Amino acid sequence: MKKPLTTLSVLLLFVAIFGACKNREFNVSYNLYTEEEFATISAHLNLTQDPVNYDFNFPSYYLGGTLRSTTNEAATLGRVIFYDKNLSKDRSKSCASCHKQALAFSDDVPLSEGIEGRRTDRNSLALGSVFNFAEYYGSPTSNRIPFMWDNRATSVAEQSRGSFANSNEMGKEMHEVVSRVRAQEYYQPLFTKAFGAERISEDLVLRALTSFINSMSQVNSTFDQELSKLTGKNGLVASVEVYNDFGGYSVSENAGKALFLANCSSCHGRIMEPTPIIASNNGLSTQYQDRGVGALSNQPEEVGLFKVPPLRSLALTAPYMHDGRFATLEEVLDHYSSNIQNHPNLGAQLRNPLNNQPRRFDFSDQDKRDIIAFLHTLTDHSVLTQERFSDPFLK
Repeated sequence: MKKPLTTLSVLLLFVAIFGACKNREFNVSYNLYTEEEFATISAHLNLTQDPVNYDFNFPSYYLGGTLRSTTNEAATLGRVIFYDKNLSKDRSKSCASCHKQALAFSDDVPLSEGIEGRRTDRNSLALGSVFNFAEYYGSPTSNRIPFMWDNRATSVAEQSRGSFANSNEMGKEMHEVVSRVRAQEYYQPLFTKAFGAERISEDLVLRALTSFINSMSQVNSTFDQELSKLTGKNGLVASVEVYNDFGGYSVSENAGKALFLANCSSCHGRIMEPTPIIASNNGLSTQYQDRGVGALSNQPEEVGLFKVPPLRSLALTAPYMHDGRFATLEEVLDHYSSNIQNHPNLGAQLRNPLNNQPRRFDFSDQDKRDIIAFLHTLTDHSVLTQERFSDPFLK
């Protein structure tokens, strides 16, 4: 009669098995799609059987962030929607047409080209201008920044719906977008894996796009690396430490950082924080054909007010301003140095408190070189080629 295994014998058996296997390497993977589903997807898309990882961890110097729930499957689906030109009226443009990965999800022309050769009303904002999209953008009531140059949208869904319907961009109402999605054979298995057996709908299309766009993050710039070195045992970077010289910066980069913090951060923030002012007039002209926030609110005091954008990866996102009028960072600094115009709604930060006239920052040529050197440290080059943000369609 066999004796039952004792706890000790079970433990010894486990140790023996583990000892025999400890030198072997195990590659754990699984097939997300059936063979038939993957064949359908692979006829159009360059996706893998293993889902790409869209997890995000806040940098060590940043505490208090709120991660928004998503899945790799939903973000992958959103990535396909983001790059799909079939979803525009003439099948020529996608979200990515105006938000290019290699340019921190911005465009390199003043006004982007939409359907039928039309031009957008304003310069394309860089989606990669923040360290995490979900943490920065949203409703002001949640201490976040609204979308668009006139801050009209408070969610990715609202932003996306407007871009799809815009006659100069993609020219499709959401019910038409959903019909186009249903007509493409590669979407059904992607939706099934992301959301189960639910029918493809407007809500699910926008939820998938939200998952993808909210996953956009840029936390490996030289600036981030230097901040992480300062992180104390409690996970916080003291305010004063941000103002000290960074050990990994050049003399010019540190000088530029000091100039930025002294002259620019009152509007643009200290880079690792949300911008303190969400809209302002920066004196580009004394009169504005584009009325900005005032066109929505109909308030005279808001005419000529536009979003104060975050500045990560700024060196990649030329041209600058809501109308793309400045081709280079040098031109931007020339404007703030000596060319701010006396618009009635000019931001208080840009007025001289002694005479109420536009400020003249009077940056020297060296000052400008130093500030630009610092701004270049805000670019996370790794994001520009990451597979999880790239075009999944077969060329």
